[in-house]
Amino acid sequence: MALTQARTMPGVLELLPLDQIAFQRVLDTIRRNYERFGFLPVETPVMEYSDVLLTKTGGETERQVYFVQSTGSLEQGEKPELALRFDLTVPLARYVAEHEHDLSFPFRRYQMQRVYRGERAQRGRFREFYQCDIDVIGKDGLSVRYDAELPAVIYSVFRELNIGAFTIQLNNRKLMRGFFESLGVVDAEQQTLVLREVDKLDKRGADYVRETLTGANFGLAAEVADKILAFVQVRSSSLQQALEQLDALGPGPESMEQGRAELKEVLGLIRDFGVPESHFALNLSIARGLDYYTGTVYETTLNDYPQIGSICSGGRYENLAGQYTKSRLPGVGISIGLTRLYWQLREAGLINTARSTVEVLVTQMDEARMPAYLALASELRGAGIATEVVLEGGKLARQFKYADRAGIRFVLVLGEDELAKGVVTVKDMRRQDQFEVARAELIKTLRVELAQAEIVP
Repeated sequence: MALTQARTMPGVLELLPLDQIAFQRVLDTIRRNYERFGFLPVETPVMEYSDVLLTKTGGETERQVYFVQSTGSLEQGEKPELALRFDLTVPLARYVAEHEHDLSFPFRRYQMQRVYRGERAQRGRFREFYQCDIDVIGKDGLSVRYDAELPAVIYSVFRELNIGAFTIQLNNRKLMRGFFESLGVVDAEQQTLVLREVDKLDKRGADYVRETLTGANFGLAAEVADKILAFVQVRSSSLQQALEQLDALGPGPESMEQGRAELKEVLGLIRDFGVPESHFALNLSIARGLDYYTGTVYETTLNDYPQIGSICSGGRYENLAGQYTKSRLPGVGISIGLTRLYWQLREAGLINTARSTVEVLVTQMDEARMPAYLALASELRGAGIATEVVLEGGKLARQFKYADRAGIRFVLVLGEDELAKGVVTVKDMRRQDQFEVARAELIKTLRVELAQAEIVP
């Protein structure tokens, strides 16, 4: 029988065990910080009904969705009833609408699951990837103070990940739309198109954006385009400067004044939440491409690696579940696209292969003494030390080689001499040295060695 070639489809991230451990530790760090701020876990099915998932049709998302169909339905020529989720926001909207009467508001949830998009196969773009989201959902209303809390969560996550200096950049869509209105750009659809263009400023440059805004598709006067470009190039280096820059914009229509007031309140509260001024800034070019953002918007970037782009983004929206319920459910949320972020950090050398989660390997010197080896392993596991036992014998050198390749640092030898003396030989594979320790002192000694291993790489 001919063998089938073992292969994975393009656009997935499949890791070797030690890299998977590194990925899992990033995932655990994000989860730990989300829970530290009082967010509760939620999981939704990987599949949703197509009509629920695609409440808005005709957009780019629908062209990327993966539809799901059973073999029986295929044989009968039926249209797909189900589709794989392409983000976690639409499933959240359905979840909140469906369970609205069982939830406590404000509803604070975190969700860390895979999503699926039919991305064109290319380096660094994924068809299957993890998103790590948090959202706060209100009933009828939600204080802007929650908009200031999320940057505190972002700061906590990336400070613990320790991947370098970062800046949380903020803007407000009301402020932007109000400013556009003051320049005569009053049509909501045209404002949305302008928002999408200015969001490209840092990627494409001012000349590209100016040319686009004054081109045939937009037809804005050169003077208007220049004022928009001056507006979106505002950046702050301190809280005081940010507040002064907002005041310097001058008066504007009601939406602009509302956005300015919200942004000033959020910026001040972020500092009160404990985020250093060096880690957040005003950036009036931040718009976020998604249409449902209505107020505060965020993007987080690594100071030394701007080419990576945003590592965490999100914002405020006024009606999360308007497609599914008549209730008004405003919210604010952020998302970390972890798979792409992990890949980029690894490419930049900011994340390395991890150590094995197995801390100790118990070798096999004599098959007849297997009960003693298993008893030793049980004792270590009972003390919270992750332990593997060599169940198939062989030369000791081969067992050491296995530990070294598997990334297991400490190897225990319990041979005839050790049993006679009541000791265990401990070999440190990283330092390439070994020592004897009394059996009664083994757990205490290993705990000290393992603690030092965490401190000293």
